[in-house]
Amino acid sequence: MAYFTTKTSPGRHFLQIPGPSNVPDRVLRALDNPTMDHRGPDFGKLGGQILEKIKGVFNTQSHVIIYPASGTGAWEAALVNTLSPGDRVLMCETGWFASLWREMAERLALRPEFLQGDWRRGAEPSEIEAYLRADKAHEIKAVAVVHNETSTGCTSRIAEVRKAIDAAGHPALLLVDTISSLGSVDYRHDEWGVDVTVAGSQKGLMLPPGLSFNAVSAKALKASETAKLTRSFWDWKPMIASNATGFFPYTPATNMLYALDTALDMLFEEGMENVFARHDRMAEATRRAVRAWGLEIQCQEPGHYSPVLTAVRVPEGHSANGLRATILEKFNMSLGNGLGQLNDKVFRIGHLGDVGELHMVGTLSGVEMGLRAAGIPHKPDGVKAAMDYIAGNA
Repeated sequence: MAYFTTKTSPGRHFLQIPGPSNVPDRVLRALDNPTMDHRGPDFGKLGGQILEKIKGVFNTQSHVIIYPASGTGAWEAALVNTLSPGDRVLMCETGWFASLWREMAERLALRPEFLQGDWRRGAEPSEIEAYLRADKAHEIKAVAVVHNETSTGCTSRIAEVRKAIDAAGHPALLLVDTISSLGSVDYRHDEWGVDVTVAGSQKGLMLPPGLSFNAVSAKALKASETAKLTRSFWDWKPMIASNATGFFPYTPATNMLYALDTALDMLFEEGMENVFARHDRMAEATRRAVRAWGLEIQCQEPGHYSPVLTAVRVPEGHSANGLRATILEKFNMSLGNGLGQLNDKVFRIGHLGDVGELHMVGTLSGVEMGLRAAGIPHKPDGVKAAMDYIAGNA
């Protein structure tokens, strides 16, 4: 069967969307292993090994629960295990995915309250603190923040959000979406006092879509004992009970777990600090190229720049979707589209997961040639600016 219906091009397709990211060959080979008996002793060893190793990516000593689902499933699990119908939840409008999480909360009969944003920066801790200080009765039960907003290329400072909650003297839970940041951006579940961290497999963890995660604090587990939202598949309790011996309460995604085991090995072999530094280098090289082209970065706060992706605004009167289509047709490369209010206004360059210096230079070369082919006004030498930076910081 032909899975790709666009024209055949020589060379490998460049998948430079901000997730799913490229899956390394070593991880693909792990997927290719025979499926094992998920009730047998070998699986118990594998499960126990993975459940212990995954804690190192979250920087936690607490439970990490793995679901066969997209990140949306982990969103739901975070909400239904900790909250009750009618609970007030403070959320921050940092972009498209923060908006979708709010919509889910509404459908689950929660009462999300949105701190409005302009989609050009991360969550503002001082605004969160002020909002919580005004909640004298402590009716707000959780604060939900997207760590890395994939639609805008803006990150939020989670450690500062935790300090803001504490400064307000508020008992609200802290729920954080790291779907596009985990494994690519420094993150510390325990140290930053996060109660539920939500994650997915298809970005910094370098896996295909299909696994999602909840890392949970003792405070979140305590909240789950009295939470009243309906839950069955997403219930933490049977998962944690089965996980104690390396097993799952239902048939797990066995081959995806093989892949996860291998991806974790790759991350730890490189060293997490080196992984983060590599992402920072690729991001800075990309931003230097964008500036040299004379284009505008969607994220306006340098302190909020994402190591995972860069969203680039096209000049007024030009089409970001048209540019993406030209690059796909002529140069066999996929870039991320603008979402929601940014549709056709931005294109997104992913620089996450299994990506290195030569791969990044090739990506930026494709963008620069695409800008020329699509007639987008720009200055030359964006790729040169990126190469100069990479050569001096390899």
